Amino acid sequence: MPYIHSFAPIATSAAHTLILGSMPGKASLLAGQYYAHPQNAFWKIITTLLGAEETLCYEDKTRLLISHDIALWDVLKSCTRESSLDSDIVESSIVTNDFETFLKDHPQIESIYFNGAKAEQAFRKYVLPGLSATERFSLQRLPSTSPAHASLSFHKKRDAWSVIYSRRPS
Repeated sequence: MPYIHSFAPIATSAAHTLILGSMPGKASLLAGQYYAHPQNAFWKIITTLLGAEETLCYEDKTRLLISHDIALWDVLKSCTRESSLDSDIVESSIVTNDFETFLKDHPQIESIYFNGAKAEQAFRKYVLPGLSATERFSLQRLPSTSPAHASLSFHKKRDAWSVIYSRRPS
């Protein structure tokens, strides 16, 4: 079973919002890009909410996040997983990213959104208990943008995800 590693975060020190996935899927790992699977709705939702063209190249999409002070990362630094499904992650193999350091380096972050249930579950189980200051964060799970989560339409997912833009600090 392959042992896989996530990517570095996309963030600036001015970020006030953090979006967390669990671990990149196979298409993303092969491309070296977050949410590279063509049927994953993440970038379509983000560009729609932030008023940009969906056809932007990956670098421009990441700059779009940064320009809106939104950071992107994964809860897991590494794990063992056979497929792209979160349900295939071997729990005993999980190593989380260093959130203590990341959050100290990004003191403006006050909202953390989870892209699906596994990201939230892993953060609450493996990360949250070890954080020294958790009261500054609002934590909220959003519907997964993965094509495996097809029970919600794009429009319902987009509407749920609109909270990342509507709750911007003043």
